[in-house]
Amino acid sequence: MPQGKPVSVPDDGLTTRQRRNRPLLIVHTGPGKGKSTAAFGMALRAWNQGWPIGVFQFVKSAKWRIGEERALRVLGESGEGGSVAWHKMGEGWSWIRRPGAEDDHAENAREGWAQIKRDLAAETYRFYVLDEFTYPLKWGWLDLAEVVETLTGRPGDQHVVITGRDAPDRLVEVADLVTEMGKVKHPMDAGQKGQRGIEW
Repeated sequence: MPQGKPVSVPDDGLTTRQRRNRPLLIVHTGPGKGKSTAAFGMALRAWNQGWPIGVFQFVKSAKWRIGEERALRVLGESGEGGSVAWHKMGEGWSWIRRPGAEDDHAENAREGWAQIKRDLAAETYRFYVLDEFTYPLKWGWLDLAEVVETLTGRPGDQHVVITGRDAPDRLVEVADLVTEMGKVKHPMDAGQKGQRGIEW
């Protein structure tokens, strides 16, 4: 496997091994398709390393049966890699805000974040996917300063991947790895809805 070469090496007192193995805060954002898919691909790598994985879905409906969920649950139960826990916030909701339902959704998001804080403090998982987590931040349902403080101060060797459009500037600033997915073309632009095997 090719060795990556850092552009610069900080004078932080860490050894090469310590710096290489420090836990990362990762953000997948932007208008293009593939943010969650990329995060779940990373979760597969974490599973292969035997790391416990916690997935927290903040927007996708609890009724949706997405392919990554089934695959990761089966792998988690196989006993060959890491364990997998999959959490959906409340009954789930769409990123399209519906009148009258916002208070319930905001409360579900706050409950989900409270659980993540407990798990981070207890070091429950080694790899976290906070799927569509940028939306409760964008809508003001969660306190951004508290989220940033909790994530940057998390103990141990816990990697966190956050997905969703419009990641707040402060989150992007403190993250170790940020990828912005751009959109060139999408079938929805031509009136085609999502389909099996592609979107779920």
